[in-house]
Order: sequence, then C-alpha cells, then structure tokens
Amino acid sequence: MRIYILADMEGISGIRTMEQVKSESGGEYEHGRQLMMQDVNVAIAACFDAGADEVVACDTHGGGGQVRLAEMDERAQYETPNRGNMMPSLDESFDGVILLGHHARAGTLNGFLDHTMSSASWFQYHINGEEVGEIGIEAAYAGHFAVPVVAVTGDQAVCDEAVDLFGDVECGVVKWAIGRNRARCLSLPRAHEAVRQAIVTALGQLEAYTPYTPDLPATVRLTLYRSDMADGYEANGAERIDARTVQRTVDSLAHIRI
Repeated sequence: MRIYILADMEGISGIRTMEQVKSESGGEYEHGRQLMMQDVNVAIAACFDAGADEVVACDTHGGGGQVRLAEMDERAQYETPNRGNMMPSLDESFDGVILLGHHARAGTLNGFLDHTMSSASWFQYHINGEEVGEIGIEAAYAGHFAVPVVAVTGDQAVCDEAVDLFGDVECGVVKWAIGRNRARCLSLPRAHEAVRQAIVTALGQLEAYTPYTPDLPATVRLTLYRSDMADGYEANGAERIDARTVQRTVDSLAHIRI
C-alpha cells in the first residue's frame, strides 16, 4: 500500500492564529512549524499502523519548507511541490491521498484562514461550473492518476466542504473557526487522535473511495480580486472573460490548475 500525504498548514492541530502560518512572524511561526511536524508524524505513523508499505509526505504550504527533516518519521519520504505539479511523485501506483491540515475555499463563512491557492489574489475557482477550493483542485489532480482522496483533516468548514464534494471521505476535525482569523482547537492529544483515527479508518477501507474526476475536457475558470491581477493570463493561453475573470479548457486533469 502506497499513500501520499499532502500537508498544508492552516488546518494543522493547534494552529489558531494567522501569525503561526507566516514565516515573517518569528517565534509564532516556529511554533506553528513544530505543530505541523507533530501532525505530519502522527499521520505517517497512522499510515504504517494501518499497513502502508510506503508513505510520501509533501509540504504544500507556501511552496514547502516547513517540515524539519531531522524530526520527521524516518520511515517516510519527503518532497515539495512545484507549479503545475502539486504532488511530484504521485502516480498510478499510489492507493490514496491524505489532505492533512487543510482549509476551506475562499469565501467560506467561519472557515479558518479560508482561501483558494492565493489569499492575495484568487477570489473564486470553478471546474465545469462548480466552485471548488484547494482540496477540489488537488483531488482532481490526483484523479488524473486514478488515486482517490481518502481522508481530510482540518477545521469543521473544510471537512464539510470535503463531504459535499467527495461524498465518502474520512474527516478529522481538529478545530472550529471563530470568524476567519481565530480558531477554537481541540487539545493536541485529542486532535492527534482525530487525525490518526480518520487515517486508520480510511486505509482500512480503501475500496470504498473513488477518485474525483471532473468530466473532460474541463473548463476551469478563475476570478481574481482585482482586474490588474488578471493581466497576463492570456499570454499563457487563458481566455479573458471579464475584467477579473479568466478561463481555459483543459484536456487532462493533470492541468486542472489554470
């Protein structure tokens, strides 16, 4: 059994303020990194406890760099994403993807630090007319390889979003947002147990999950916050729909991110 863990930071156990996910915040960010390492190691251990033979962990927050290799469970491997390749080593040989420490899409009421890919510029993202957040984009990319998302952990809002989008998926709720910028968190032992239980349950019933595969060719549409933020997308093959919106038709889910 091969499992891929894609870890973000906003939905990590114990992270409850914006300062904990911003590298320029100094000590608060370093504490956030420690909390992220704990969740990553809990998830890795849960995978091996459930019978995994190989686990790859990828740190997607800000392009990677939060994971401390010296502190990571030595049984797993680690990598970072690059644009257009969110999970570099993912292929058809993997049995499932775990979205660890994730957050709800931009505009979600009581979604802790809700955003879609870029909190600075992305306003909405649609695939074939359905609005999705990061978990939808990532799941569709995994769907290119026929690999299902089997577990999602983070706040209540992202777990609700996951169930709405994927149907059958195991969720580990570790916090509840108070508005956008604050969260009420479980204690770390209880949160880690929620993460562990979601993963162990998911890996014990892999046959229950199906990949998320939007119909192809797929129309992807991105609305930016301001009109100037949409400038330049046409040079990369996108069609300008209006001042803030661009879209593209893709023939492969490997290119689901515009």
